Amino acid sequence: MNARLDARQLARYQQGDFSVPGYYNLLQCRRVLMLQGPMGTFFNRVAAWLEEQHVSVKKINFNGGDWLFHRNLDAVDYRGALQDFPEFLRAFLVEHDIDGVLCFGDCRHYHKAAKAVVEELGMRFFVFEEGYVRPDYVTLECGGVNVNSRVPRSPAFYLSLPDVDVPKPQAAHPNFRRAAWSSMFYYAAGRLLRAHYPLYRHHKKFSIRYEARAWCRSWVRKHLNRWRDKPVFEQLMREQDGKYFAVALQVYNDSQVTTHSPYADVRDFIREVVASFAAHADASHHLVFKHHPMDRGQRDYRRLIEGLCAEHGVSGRVHYVHDVHLPTLLRHSRGVVTINSTVGLSTLYHYKPLKLMGRALYDMDGLTFQGELAQFWTSVTRFDRSLWRRFRAYLITQTQLNGAFYGRDFQDLLGHDAPVCKHTLSAPLQLKVMPPDTAGAANDADDIDLVRVLRHGT
Repeated sequence: MNARLDARQLARYQQGDFSVPGYYNLLQCRRVLMLQGPMGTFFNRVAAWLEEQHVSVKKINFNGGDWLFHRNLDAVDYRGALQDFPEFLRAFLVEHDIDGVLCFGDCRHYHKAAKAVVEELGMRFFVFEEGYVRPDYVTLECGGVNVNSRVPRSPAFYLSLPDVDVPKPQAAHPNFRRAAWSSMFYYAAGRLLRAHYPLYRHHKKFSIRYEARAWCRSWVRKHLNRWRDKPVFEQLMREQDGKYFAVALQVYNDSQVTTHSPYADVRDFIREVVASFAAHADASHHLVFKHHPMDRGQRDYRRLIEGLCAEHGVSGRVHYVHDVHLPTLLRHSRGVVTINSTVGLSTLYHYKPLKLMGRALYDMDGLTFQGELAQFWTSVTRFDRSLWRRFRAYLITQTQLNGAFYGRDFQDLLGHDAPVCKHTLSAPLQLKVMPPDTAGAANDADDIDLVRVLRHGT
C-alpha cells in the first residue's frame, strides 16, 4: 500500500518536516462533500472550519438523525435505495465539481459504495475514525482507516525514519453525557422521520428503544461493576502481578470485528481464547477478560465465560472485569490478546507482548507476536522498541488529530498558526532503501517505493 504524496507534502518531507498534519490533504480540496459523521454536531463544526479555510462544503443526509443535526448545512436528502446510491452520488459529484468526500467510518453501507465511486472518478476520500492512539486523539486519513489505511506495513520503512519525540496532546475532555444525548436525539429523529427516508439502511440496529435500553443498562451495570471489579482487581495486583494475560474485548457490532476479523461474533473469539489458554498456558498463569465500556449496555459475557471455564477446567484462573483502570491492567500483565482493538497500541506503549487474532494496521514483525495463539502463552515475543517509537511517531503525526468528537474539537487545538506544521526535525530526513523481507515481500516492495520517492523525489 503506497502512502500517496503530493508535491507540497513531498517537499515538507525533504526539508525535514516529519509532522505533516493529518488534515493537510483535506485542505487541498476546494469543494468537499460530507456523508455521515459522528452522531451530533461535530460535522457542523468541521464544515464551519473548512469554510474558514476557503473550502466549500455540501452534505448528504440519509435519515432523520442526519437531518436533525445537519439541517442548517448546504444539504440534500438521499431517499433512494442503497443499490441506487452509487449512480446518484456519481451524478452529484460531477454536477457540483466535488474534489473530496468526507465521512466517519469506511465500513458503513453508503460509505463503502461511496469509496468505490470516488476512487473511480479519481477524487480523494477522507475518513474520520476514533483515535488509533487514546486518549485525546481522533483519526483522519485519506483513503481509508484501520485495515484500509494507507499507512505503510513494512518495518523497513519505519526503521529508516529518524527517532522523533512527539509532543503530548492537550486534554480533549470527551463528554459521556454529550455522546449519550447525541445518540438519543439521533435515533429519536430517525424514528420520527423514517417515513421521509423509507429505504434507509443503517449499519447496525436503528431503534430508539434499543438505544434507550442499552444506555440505561450501561448506567446500571457501571455502578454494579464497581463493587464486583474492585476485589478482583486488587487480588490480581496483589497475587498475580506479571502472571496473567489480559484479553481486550471489543464492541459486538464493531466493524473491526464484523469486517476485519475471522469471527462472526465476539463470543466465538472468547471460546477460542479460553480453549487455547486451558490447553497451552502454564498452570500457574491466569486470564483476565476486559469488557469494552461502550458495549456495557449491549452484552454481558459472564455466564458464557463461567460455562467455558467449567468446561475446560480453568475455573478460578479466568476472570472477567469491566471498568478497571486499563493502563494498570496492561502494565502488570504478561501479555495481551485481542482481535484488533486499538488497545493493542496501548499494549505496545507499555512494551507488552501482543497477539492479534484479526487484521490490524500495526500487525507487523517486531511489534506483535507472529505465531499461533497456542504458542503465544509460553513464547518470548521479539519486541523492537526502536521500530515501535518510529511507528508511533509516524502514526500520530500522519493520521491523528488532537481532539475529541464529544469534547474539545481538533480545530480549536490546532493553534492560530494552523495549518502550518509547528514541529520539525533538527535535520532533514535521511531515508534509505531497505531490502524487502522475505515474508510479505509484496507489501514491503510497495512501502520501499515510498521510501525511494522520499529519498529521490521520483
